[in-house]
Amino acid sequence: MENIDYKKAIELLHNASSKAGFLASAQNISNYKRVWARDGVICGLAALASADEKLIETFADTLETLANNQHHNGTIPSNVMIDGDNVEVSYGGLAGRVDAVTWFIIGVCQYAFYKKDHAFIQKYESNIQKCLQLLEAWEFNNKHLLYVPLSGNWADEYITDGYVLYDQLLRVWALKSYNYFCKSDLIASKIEQITQQLVINFCPDSIGEKYHERAYKEANIQNFMPCSFSPAGYKMQFDAFANSLVLLLKIGTPALQEDVVSYSLDLKNKMPLKLLPAFWPPIKENDPDWNLLKNNYKYEFRNFPNEFHNGGSWSMVNGFYGLALLSSAKKEEAIEILQAINAINKIDNYSFYENFNSKTQLPNGVLYCTWSAAATVMLHQSIYSDFKYLV
Repeated sequence: MENIDYKKAIELLHNASSKAGFLASAQNISNYKRVWARDGVICGLAALASADEKLIETFADTLETLANNQHHNGTIPSNVMIDGDNVEVSYGGLAGRVDAVTWFIIGVCQYAFYKKDHAFIQKYESNIQKCLQLLEAWEFNNKHLLYVPLSGNWADEYITDGYVLYDQLLRVWALKSYNYFCKSDLIASKIEQITQQLVINFCPDSIGEKYHERAYKEANIQNFMPCSFSPAGYKMQFDAFANSLVLLLKIGTPALQEDVVSYSLDLKNKMPLKLLPAFWPPIKENDPDWNLLKNNYKYEFRNFPNEFHNGGSWSMVNGFYGLALLSSAKKEEAIEILQAINAINKIDNYSFYENFNSKTQLPNGVLYCTWSAAATVMLHQSIYSDFKYLV
C-alpha cells in the first residue's frame, strides 16, 4: 500500500543519498550535509523496510563510511563529511556521542538480518568487537550500566547525563541484535545483567541494591522509567524515545509496560499535534535544571520550552513510538501516530521539518530532515507490510 506521504518520504531519502551514505538533510547546510551515525542508521532501518535496493545500498555505504573512520580506541564517528579527497571526521563536540557506537552495531546487525547474510557480520567483526570493548570501559564502575556525559547522545543539548536510560536500552538492543548471530553465553549473560540493573534502578518498587538508594527513594518512580540519574540524583522527565525502547525491548514487568502505554497515550492525546514530545514536562527558566540548558549549545540556543529537545515534537521519535505501540498490540493507535507524523511532515509542501513546538505547533529546525522521512517509512511498512526488525 503506497500513498503520497510515503512516496514523498522515499523521494527525500533518495535525494539525501550520497556515495558515502545517507546525509542528515537534503538541504545544503554544512553540519547536516554529513553522514551521521544515528541519523544514517535510522534512515537505513527505513531503507530496509522499504525494500528499495538503491536505498539499501546507501545504507551499506553508510555503515562502510562509519566503519572506515572508527577511531583506534573503538569510537564510531558522530559524523563524517566527505568532499572529494577531503574527509572530516567528528567524534562529537563538547562531548563524545555514546549512541553512535550502539547505533552502528544495531545497523550492521539489522542489515545482516534483512539480507540473511552472516558474512556481513564477519566483515565488521573487528569493528563490533572494538565497540563492545569500549562500551565495557564506559561503565567505569563495572556494574553494567554506561556512564554518559552531558551532550553524550542524540539529545545533545539537553540535561540528561550519568546513567541515561536511552543509552542503556540502545546497548541492550545492540547486544541482542549481535547475539542473534554469534550466540554467545557471555553476551546473553551481559544482556541479563544490564536488564536486571535497569529494573532495579529505573522501575518502581523494584527489589535489589540500587546504585543510589537515597535518590531512588526520593524519585518516587511511577508510570514510566525516568530519563536518567547520576550521583546528583534522578532527572524525572518522560523520555519518549527511551520509553518507546522500553516497550520494544519488553523491559520491566507487564504492569510497567501497561503503565508506559497508558501514560504515553494520555500525554499524546493532550497534545495539539497528537504526538509525543521528546521529553516532558519542559524545563522553564525558573526551574533548577535551566542552568544545565542555557549554555549547552554550539551554534544557537534552541531549547526554549516546548521546542527542540525541551518538549518539542519530532517525527523521528514518534516513528519509534509507533513501532512500540505496534509491538504492544496497539495497531489502531500506531496508525493514528503515523497519520500525525505524516500531517507534520507534509507542512510547507513536504518540508520534513526537524521538530515542532508542541504547544504552538510551529515548525523548528532544519528542513528536509531524512530521519523525519524515515519515521514515515518505518512505521508505514511495519503497519501495512508487516515488516519486522530484529529486536
